[in-house]
Amino acid sequence: MSEVTETNRNAQRAAYGEALNETFDRIRGAFGLNQAGLAAILGISAPMLSQLNSAQRVKIGNPAVLSRVHQLNELVDQLAAGQVEAEQVPDRLEQIKNSKGSIGRTTQLMAEQASEAAIVAGMRNLLRAVASGAEIREAAEALDASHPKLAEVLRIYGTGPAHPALEHYTQHKDLF
Repeated sequence: MSEVTETNRNAQRAAYGEALNETFDRIRGAFGLNQAGLAAILGISAPMLSQLNSAQRVKIGNPAVLSRVHQLNELVDQLAAGQVEAEQVPDRLEQIKNSKGSIGRTTQLMAEQASEAAIVAGMRNLLRAVASGAEIREAAEALDASHPKLAEVLRIYGTGPAHPALEHYTQHKDLF
């Protein structure tokens, strides 16, 4: 691997928590997608996906595309945890493909109607929209001594996999 590629993969890890080729491989493997199929769901061209995958390009510039990547990651986690049935996957992939990827205001009524997984996904997407994985980890480390519970929330929702975040939310939702 070239030095430039390694540098770019490290930049992806800092921004997203892992290199994008790892993310894309996991998504493609979970849903049996080829590169063109994944590109279509994300709403980018296959060459652009290839550049991100090979670390010729570091960042996903379109917030809607980044949101779809996060939604696909969530769906991978939900499928693995048994929260989504395999027969639901095609419909969910179509929903993700058609999503706008914007983060809007949530009212109490909307929060009550949303599934727990959707609420957790929204919190995770919000954190990842405003800070990179490295920034969230740094913030958590800075808060460890003075505010350990807040540091834990940043780590669980901002940098970890979806399942522990969902468990954390389920344990604490009665505080809302």
